[in-house]
Amino acid sequence: MSAGEARLRDLFVRGLAGEASAYHAFLKELTGYLRAFLRRRLAGFPDDVEDLVQEALLAVHNQRHTYDSRQPLTAWVHAIAKYKLVDFFRRRASRDALTESLEETELEFLSNTESEATDTRRDLAKLLDLLPDRQRLPIVHVKLQGLSVVEAAQITGMSESAIKVGVHRGLKALAARMRKGG
Repeated sequence: MSAGEARLRDLFVRGLAGEASAYHAFLKELTGYLRAFLRRRLAGFPDDVEDLVQEALLAVHNQRHTYDSRQPLTAWVHAIAKYKLVDFFRRRASRDALTESLEETELEFLSNTESEATDTRRDLAKLLDLLPDRQRLPIVHVKLQGLSVVEAAQITGMSESAIKVGVHRGLKALAARMRKGG
């Protein structure tokens, strides 16, 4: 565990236990971390970084009860920040920006060569765009981001059962489209 992870985790856990000064210090340190994380991914939208930082901080605060202290805190925070990032791009109706964001952070494992990887990411993004949110979001969170069903349900507001059904039906729909050639 890195020193930064250990410090943030310690402050967060102490804050959860009721130590207000530790929670305040956690939020202050996390703000800088989130700002840097989001600034790198929102280079084309610098005016929106602070709004997204605040949204992510609010989500961390509202979902603090879902944190499993046996897991790395930064992985939990990353999942929340990435969801807020995807939500931002969706609100902006900028599918191209969403695809670029996903290409950078989530889909690099799909191919060995850069040109094949680019083609694969583009094709996958196009296929996923054809699915309704109730199928696309569970696939993105569970299968591509590696979140648990519980985490995906918390992030999307869907039930755990709806997440499982969404993954199953979405993958089935994708397979059918691929068999038909798109």
